[in-house]
Amino acid sequence: MLAWNPGLNQSGPAEFVFRVFTAVPALRVLLFLLFLLLYLLILCGNTAIVCVVCTRSSLRTPMYFFLSTLSSLEICYTSVVVPLMLSNILGAQKPISLAGCGAQMFFFVTLGSTDCFLLAVMAYDRYVAICHPLHYTLIMTHRLCVQMVVGSVGLALVLSLQLTALIFTLPFCGRRREINHFLCDVPPVLRLACADIRVHQAVLYVVGILVLTVPFLLICVSYVFIASAILRIRSAEGRRRAFSTCSSHLTVVLLQYGCCSLVYLRPRSSTSEDEDRQIALVYTFVTPLLNPLIYTLRNKDVKGALRNAIISKAASESN
Repeated sequence: MLAWNPGLNQSGPAEFVFRVFTAVPALRVLLFLLFLLLYLLILCGNTAIVCVVCTRSSLRTPMYFFLSTLSSLEICYTSVVVPLMLSNILGAQKPISLAGCGAQMFFFVTLGSTDCFLLAVMAYDRYVAICHPLHYTLIMTHRLCVQMVVGSVGLALVLSLQLTALIFTLPFCGRRREINHFLCDVPPVLRLACADIRVHQAVLYVVGILVLTVPFLLICVSYVFIASAILRIRSAEGRRRAFSTCSSHLTVVLLQYGCCSLVYLRPRSSTSEDEDRQIALVYTFVTPLLNPLIYTLRNKDVKGALRNAIISKAASESN
């Protein structure tokens, strides 16, 4: 539930505005075109992965099911943020209502948390595939895969709802507040509160540990067992193939958890609003863009399926 304190001399509906990146018109146009291009590349790349996995029977395995789910999350994740961001870059500062800000924060935290949980699930999938290959199909059933995805979404929803509701019970001073960010993220909104926020910061830190630290530790444990199993493989080709199935996932994990930890787990005294905004650009644009590139460039199955899909499409159009 979202609430605001009416007793703070507010003459109209409470609202927020986002601080502009730059006041120079030419730079605004350049930033708009750059972010629009990145957004379109994210949509195209992740949509291509979802379509290929859904249409190619050879890719209907747990690993690619999780990959297509991750790509779907990235599409939704960026779409919660980027369209509003683009509209604010070119035009004047457009206000967002308190409820609208709360809704964006809720979906952003939910999708981002699900993303982190899903990366841990994908690490478990690789652990079973490499450490227990003979039992892989018995363990990683389609039902279990769906249950793990649903569990990740459910846990993210619960944490996000509690955190968002707690933050928007705070009073915010003034009627029109400027957020030094391009989205209603938790830390910059907390800075605008006119009340003691120590409890809220502690809750944010606990949620950050549950969403970032715990899954990351589970991923590390999984990779300890995976590395041990890979080193026991006698042939160099076998070790190379086993490592190649994990390297793409590990690259995405380090990028995602590293950037998010810098924003949500650093002590508030050592952070600046401008730094948070710059880091947020990385996990809003770079990570969702690199996901399809990393997984396709380093995965022969996905590259082959994409190539076959393009050839089939070209052949059908020529006929």
